[in-house]
Amino acid sequence: MTIYQFLRLFLLWVWLPHLCSPEIMFRRTPEPQRRILDARGPRNEGKILHRQKRGWMWNQFFLLEEYTGSDYQYVGKLHSDQDKGDGSLKYILSGDGAGTLFIIDEKTGDIHATRRIDREEKAFYTLRAQAINRRTLRPVEPESEFVIKIHDINDNEPTFPEEIYTASVPEMSVVGTSVVQVTATDADDPSYGNSARVIYSILQGQPYFSVEPETGIIRTALPNMNRENREQYQVVIQAKDMGGQMGGLSGTTTVNITLTDVNDNPPRFPQNTIHLRVLESSPVGTAVGSVKATDADTGKNAEVEYRIIDGDGTEMFDIITEKDTQEGIITVKKPLDYESRRLYTLKVEAENTHVDPRFYYLGPFKDTTIVKISIEDVDEPPVFSRSSYLFEIHEDIEVGTIIGTVMARDPDSTSSPIRFSLDRHTDLDRIFNIHSGNGSLYTSKPLDRELSQWHNLTVIAAEINNPKETTRVAVFVRILDVNDNAPQFAVFYDTFVCENARPGQLIQTISAVDKDDPLGGQKFFFSLAAINPNFTVQDNEDNTARILTRKNGFNRHEISTYLLPVVISDNDYPIQSSTGTLTIRVCACDSQGNMQSCSAEALLLPAGLSTGALIAILLCIIILLADVRDFIHERLREHDLDPPAPPNDSLATYPYGNDSFGKSLSSLESGTTEGDQNYEYLRKWGPRFDQLAEMNGGGDSDKDC
Repeated sequence: MTIYQFLRLFLLWVWLPHLCSPEIMFRRTPEPQRRILDARGPRNEGKILHRQKRGWMWNQFFLLEEYTGSDYQYVGKLHSDQDKGDGSLKYILSGDGAGTLFIIDEKTGDIHATRRIDREEKAFYTLRAQAINRRTLRPVEPESEFVIKIHDINDNEPTFPEEIYTASVPEMSVVGTSVVQVTATDADDPSYGNSARVIYSILQGQPYFSVEPETGIIRTALPNMNRENREQYQVVIQAKDMGGQMGGLSGTTTVNITLTDVNDNPPRFPQNTIHLRVLESSPVGTAVGSVKATDADTGKNAEVEYRIIDGDGTEMFDIITEKDTQEGIITVKKPLDYESRRLYTLKVEAENTHVDPRFYYLGPFKDTTIVKISIEDVDEPPVFSRSSYLFEIHEDIEVGTIIGTVMARDPDSTSSPIRFSLDRHTDLDRIFNIHSGNGSLYTSKPLDRELSQWHNLTVIAAEINNPKETTRVAVFVRILDVNDNAPQFAVFYDTFVCENARPGQLIQTISAVDKDDPLGGQKFFFSLAAINPNFTVQDNEDNTARILTRKNGFNRHEISTYLLPVVISDNDYPIQSSTGTLTIRVCACDSQGNMQSCSAEALLLPAGLSTGALIAILLCIIILLADVRDFIHERLREHDLDPPAPPNDSLATYPYGNDSFGKSLSSLESGTTEGDQNYEYLRKWGPRFDQLAEMNGGGDSDKDC
């Protein structure tokens, strides 16, 4: 046993002398007499039996835990007043740990603990004791129950549930701001002494943090702790029992504390002036460059918004805040021109978007810088004086007339000469041409508005010094109308007059069309070329006219067809007119004026042949040609498959059967016949076949040529 353990046991022994009496004497207690019937027979009838007095009254035994001696630890002594000291009694122990943990001397009643006891494992033990006659084994005292209570000693140090804690607190927090609470537990008996009374103290982490001794709450101990200076702290907390007094046991834990960010730093540009360059040809929206303000804070506390607040380039440039990189991207807002201006100056501001009102006194939370943008020259293509051109010309101008001029210049300082040309894909008919030096457009062919009213051309301007630099412009040419077309009948008219017609009867209404398009619209006049005794024309003054009869009755056998010339004039300058001839057939009509037959039927049928006969002849010809076609195809196939056959350009005969009157069908052979063929039989088919007979049989033959 160490000196420290001995002193601790000694102090407990002094403080609690009544708890560890080595011997408990059992006193008798008087009991009232009872009349008990003797169960053994009549000799006991009527006798008053006296119950024996109980010779012991039980109390508790107390035993200190963690005994470290070499002998068994003495617990106490049981003694009955029936014990005369002659060894006739025997003490028996039963219950929790009897015979193993606790043993009793059956002669003296001394109880011992056989091993060291830990109160944290079991705080008390319940046992039963009895004194019996050693010879008869009969109880001399009733069995009684008693308790051995284990008294606590400070043998457990405080422990924390976690070896390492993680906590955070905002930077710049006021002194006393709560960070986290740590709690240690002690397995010793909290109801007995100070063994389980824990006091907290800080071993590492001062002077930045402190801990409340009773609660274990860790608080800030310094004002204005800045995360940007130091972000991580390691604090070691000790928990000590015995109220923190000397001799108490202790345990420790580590708390890692992080200072979280607050917006206590404004953004700052690293440079007062930033220089950027951009080509003058850069299109609108092109990124010129970027600016960035640094902020010592993190997360949303470091977010900034960029804007252009001043400068001579506010109309030419814009700035966009890139959220991911926290940069300000300067872009082209309007087209640039090196020849007009070569340098712009911008004043750019960066400002925090999330400002904490508690730290306004550290502001302002914004900064500015000057951005100078230089415009760089590039070889630009020519620039036309207009975005498009429109020329209007009359269709009757002479070839070679200039219709208009396009103008272009080189916007560069070198001012290269310009060469003009036409995109021939827009003028496939080559109606126009252009002077390459001055851009004058002129006609190279006559114009006709009625064929094409619009011509959409493209003119190309190229620098002579750098032909690759070209620009295109649209040129729209509108052809204006000139009254150069005479009006004509709108349609072909199939006009007839009834043999029984009366004077003044309407036989046809006519109208006209004109390719021209006068500004005031079309106006036509109708008249006869000469006075006609049979018909007259009446102008309706609405661009139509009526054809009327002038005599009573017509005879189709005398005259079957009349030709009536009608003059149609327009109303534009110069006046244009034409003569259209109406063919009027004389027909037989019923009383209602409906046509029944006309003289045209006689002209269609040849003499001696009826319509049925002609149809029969045509059918025979058609049938013959289907048979001949099959025969020719078969002979052609045989000829193509015959290796020794003559070349394709040689003469090949195709007789139709052995007795064919048609002989050869070859056109080559027909030119070698000695005699002329006779086609006079065609004339017998009627007047319509006379011309065919003349073409084939009339005049000299081809071989006489």
